[in-house]
Amino acid sequence: MTDALEKVAFIGIGKMGLPMSVLVAKAGFSVTAFDQSAARISEARAQGIAIAASPAEAVSGNAAVVTSLPDDAALLGALLGPTGIIAAITPGAALIETSTVSVDASTEVAAAAQARGIAYLRSPVSGNASIVHTGALTCFVSGPKDAFEKAKPLFAAFTRAQTYLGPAEEARYAKLSVNLMIAVSAAMMAESLALARKGGIAWQDILKVLDDSAVASPMVKYKTAPLRNRDFESTFSCKQMAKDLDLILGAGHAVGVPLQLAAQVRETYGSLVAQGDGETDFIATVKHLERLSGLGEPKL
Repeated sequence: MTDALEKVAFIGIGKMGLPMSVLVAKAGFSVTAFDQSAARISEARAQGIAIAASPAEAVSGNAAVVTSLPDDAALLGALLGPTGIIAAITPGAALIETSTVSVDASTEVAAAAQARGIAYLRSPVSGNASIVHTGALTCFVSGPKDAFEKAKPLFAAFTRAQTYLGPAEEARYAKLSVNLMIAVSAAMMAESLALARKGGIAWQDILKVLDDSAVASPMVKYKTAPLRNRDFESTFSCKQMAKDLDLILGAGHAVGVPLQLAAQVRETYGSLVAQGDGETDFIATVKHLERLSGLGEPKL
């Protein structure tokens, strides 16, 4: 820990923000948090996190502010405008933004932060709510490199690895690129499993084939484990993946990259949301392809 970053504010203490704030507090930092949800505030207090009466109170005088927010609207609403926290953050402080948001929204935040003399670090985390409490998240970081170097002890408190990518929006593109690979991989797995089942292969057998084959990436192994028991409890929902694919397609359009697979997979997730699976884990692509293929539940 460095003296300059002893005091940290967390804005947004949901499934990701709360366990991150707890890890930071355990590492010896003084943590103050704020969230709009009374239930989340109560849970944070139960875990020993100090709660401020307002977002402005949370960030005032703190040398680092960490935000964990669900989407562009929440980000812009919380940070910008006369009541946004950027107006209350002390000039010279570091704003560490960990959400998955659009490049356009992030650019708006960057301009407002620069005008206030705030070091804005785009720091989207990679991982999910099932592992965040272990400190196993990784993150991509872009923004002022000197601010990143100064904040390394803070990053180390809630992530196992950080990759610095450049001075501007590089981290946003990195996170969207990774999530595109995850979304397409989930769709690919669904088609492969449906084809194998139609070919007469038992459920557990095809999962073993995938695990033992050349395609057995960490992503594949991560999802074959819950699929053995047909566990679709959400670690990252279909609704969230649809949102991220919208961001991915917007980014592709903006820079002139045709994202044909992303567009197709976005429609798959749109179908899942429309059928009531919006809160189901994103690997519910498996169920979607089974329905399209006339397949029922497999024998476990």
